[in-house]
Amino acid sequence: MKRALRILLVLLVGVVIGGGWLAWRHLTLVNEPFRGFAAAEQFVEIAPGTGPQAIGRLLVDAGVVPDTLTWRIAVARSGAATRLKAGEYRFADAASPAQVIARLERGDVYLRTVTFREGLTIRQMAALYERAGLGAASEFVEASRQADLIRGLDPAARNLEGYLFPDTYRFPRGTGEREIAAALVAGFRARWEREIRPLLAPGDHRGPRELVILASLVEKEARLDEERPLVAAVYANRLRLGIGLYADPTLIYGLKLAGRWDGDLRRRDLESDSPWNTYRVTGLPPGPICSAGAASLRAAARPADSPYLYFVSRNDGTHVFSTTLAEHNRNVEIWQRRYFRERAAAERESAALPRAH
Repeated sequence: MKRALRILLVLLVGVVIGGGWLAWRHLTLVNEPFRGFAAAEQFVEIAPGTGPQAIGRLLVDAGVVPDTLTWRIAVARSGAATRLKAGEYRFADAASPAQVIARLERGDVYLRTVTFREGLTIRQMAALYERAGLGAASEFVEASRQADLIRGLDPAARNLEGYLFPDTYRFPRGTGEREIAAALVAGFRARWEREIRPLLAPGDHRGPRELVILASLVEKEARLDEERPLVAAVYANRLRLGIGLYADPTLIYGLKLAGRWDGDLRRRDLESDSPWNTYRVTGLPPGPICSAGAASLRAAARPADSPYLYFVSRNDGTHVFSTTLAEHNRNVEIWQRRYFRERAAAERESAALPRAH
């Protein structure tokens, strides 16, 4: 009997010691860095309303924390069970369960970066939005129809074309398309109030819509910042004199809207009745044709003091400007017709040369 009691006592002591060691070990693991995933990075998405135990299972399955018992101990010690925030989290380095809990309590979610460069249309922006993993392009396009976001500045706006400011943005996954569109419009409004509106001369009665449309044309035509005020001056002068703008980008934009753009402008396109055809319709086109950057907006607000009425591309990103049609025709002959004739001849000559084998 005594022997049995001694054995039982030894077993009880062993259980207590073992349990104590196990508890001590898990307490140690709470603050011990752990990395159980092999990939360079591991993403864990926590849906809204997910409880701490379910979060623990997600993290264990992902190799972010060692086991559910350690997780439960860590959560209990932190007192943060009700403060763990939903979202997408990115893990790369080893981190202790306590550190993981601190991140979830802060809501230190992973932000997806998307850069919208100057000169993009809504549909081009939507493609980048989808590529960044933020959502479907079609949803971005739909959100961009919410013209009420810009109604205070442009009551005539039918969508947000021209008002989604080009910049680099960072959003957590799951951010709504309308919220993202609102952030881009807020970017435009901030630039407008800080940089563009103060440039308008006293007595300049042009409204935001007119300036944004003009800036979008400048954005499509000018590559160099120093040329933007000159391009804006050409368009402003032509508008003042009632001369057609003759802007290829507006015509191309209209063809894209109609699903008829194949990369080439033809004579029948120049003769079309489209409201975007500035070869036939005088004045500005019906709306912006892209999102202009700050440099183009500044140029539209304050064009160069210049008499130029024409410009033609040198095919290297720069332009030749002129004041008369005769000058312009000479420049077109030199920089367009002769340039492309000579280039085609050089290509034919190159193709005719014997090739080494």
